[in-house]
Amino acid sequence: MGSDPKVRAGAVDVVRHWQDLGYLIIYITGRPDMQKQRVVSWLSQHNFPQGMIFFSDGLVHDPLRQKTIFLRNLMQECHIKICAAYGSMKDISVYSVLALSPSQIYIVGRPTKKYQAQCQFLSEGYAAHLASLEFNLHSRPKKNNSRMILRKGSFGLHSQPEFLRKRNHLRRTMSVQQPDPPSLNPKPERAQSQPESDKDHDRH
Repeated sequence: MGSDPKVRAGAVDVVRHWQDLGYLIIYITGRPDMQKQRVVSWLSQHNFPQGMIFFSDGLVHDPLRQKTIFLRNLMQECHIKICAAYGSMKDISVYSVLALSPSQIYIVGRPTKKYQAQCQFLSEGYAAHLASLEFNLHSRPKKNNSRMILRKGSFGLHSQPEFLRKRNHLRRTMSVQQPDPPSLNPKPERAQSQPESDKDHDRH
């Protein structure tokens, strides 16, 4: 909504920890898909590891229900097994319905008695959480590399989305000096990338 939310300290390192172990990273949000470009750009800008990212299909009245349906379908149809799930307290109900154990659910926020038996609260922050993960048997490397199913591009998109190409083109256009008047026989554009030896040959 025009703001630039701050990244919680250590959050990127925790996601990268799971990625380095070979797990498939899935980002899921109740935000509408019309915000896809903005959110993906934010994730890329803050160096979050590559992963699959899913949004609600337009504006929905019950985004938590949409999350639940989507994740259930992912588990049943794609045989995805969720190892660790992160979110806020509102996500506890989603993960519990999917039959995840409290040891698999990690919640950011102040611990409450109501939910303390349903999840693991990250009250000391992501850096402390990462330290515990590194010694936890549950975070041992996977035998297969799930990341191989992802494209080279970021977050399941093309290597450079259309809106990024337009923005980069605009920046290049603004940074280039005013060109000389066009000549009758302009050089082909590929001449700009010729090796220096070829350029010297042309001058001679």
